[in-house]
Amino acid sequence: MSQGTTFPEEMRCVVLIGIDFDGPSHEVGRGIAPLGKHSWGNYSARCGVPRHMEMLARHDVKATFFIPGYDAERHPQTIEQIDRNGFEVAAHGYLHEAWELGAEEEEALLRKTDRILKEIVNKPVLGWRSPSGRKSDRTMAVLKSMGYIYDSSDKDYDRPYRLRFGKGEDDIIIELPNNTYSLDDFPFYKFSYTPPSEVLDQWKAEFDAIYGADRFFVLSLHRRAGWGSGTPSHTRILSDLIAYMKSHDGVHFMEARGFAKWCQENANNLEEVSFA
Repeated sequence: MSQGTTFPEEMRCVVLIGIDFDGPSHEVGRGIAPLGKHSWGNYSARCGVPRHMEMLARHDVKATFFIPGYDAERHPQTIEQIDRNGFEVAAHGYLHEAWELGAEEEEALLRKTDRILKEIVNKPVLGWRSPSGRKSDRTMAVLKSMGYIYDSSDKDYDRPYRLRFGKGEDDIIIELPNNTYSLDDFPFYKFSYTPPSEVLDQWKAEFDAIYGADRFFVLSLHRRAGWGSGTPSHTRILSDLIAYMKSHDGVHFMEARGFAKWCQENANNLEEVSFA
């Protein structure tokens, strides 16, 4: 293990599968009616999420679904099913915000999504992923005030760390960074139109390198049609990847909240980074 984060030897590699729901909120938040050629987001609840839940259950592995509040309002039964099937429900904005937010607007949307998700699953939400990469110390302070214990938005490290966002003793949140280029389906399927077989080879290569070094594998996925992993062939290569990772000793598939709790309990094993 590289200096700064120590995992027990039996925890040879931690795998976090993060699934961004990204339903019609993606279009609605941009002022586009989610119809016709802009209806890709509707595929998430109708096909992508059920297909992935079936596949993940077949492999008996855990995952975290990051869900915009608007999508949860539109598809509460799907969110209930995610929770009922034993997967984590986490927050991912309200309208997949892609615009600059003022302090009051940001806080209102963070609290609105938190309330929507909690009312549906009847349990606390513990984690958040920025829908567009934007965040600040103010964002972290609001999340911490709502009881969140982790964020998974930053791209600046290969391992988890403690993120200090203020001067108070408790102004710390666990950061679970995600690599949204080589370990994300979006750039492969949206921009380069990479064949699924080549994406599988890329992800296997990334896993092999991480398994032998940093031991922290975070995969970011989307359920949309067009550029997500919810379609049959794209789901199949994810299934093949999971089978490949499971064939290695000491691989732990965890929910983000479960791993974040482990990080809290073993905080001395993590590096600390400050906004300042």
